[in-house]
Amino acid sequence: EVQLVESGGGLVQAGGSLRLSCAASGFTFDDYVIGWFRQAFGKEREGVSCISSSDGSTYYADSVKGRFTISSDNAKNTVYLQMNSLKPEDTAVYYCAAEPNLFASRCTRADFGSWGQGTQVIVSS
Repeated sequence: EVQLVESGGGLVQAGGSLRLSCAASGFTFDDYVIGWFRQAFGKEREGVSCISSSDGSTYYADSVKGRFTISSDNAKNTVYLQMNSLKPEDTAVYYCAAEPNLFASRCTRADFGSWGQGTQVIVSS
């Protein structure tokens, strides 16, 4: 059974940083693309960043390019999302998702079948 557990969310001031972690279990990590998605109140869930555990290729949404960095520690079956220069519009519940046999560029909600429970990020102005 695929299990994804997010951690690292919290309250931070604008301009600050947070690092989210997604601990994965129950599947062959190297065969999967792991993605970070977010859903703000009243909005659709959107892809933030994805990484291929097999080749390290990545995708970033335009809104986070240059501010967020995704990385994968295959030995720990964990994917991280380093978020710097946070803005109030980054406030959302952040979800980790996993799917096998994808390209990292396919970082859309419809392409992922396994999801974590989410972690809240609040950026105050």
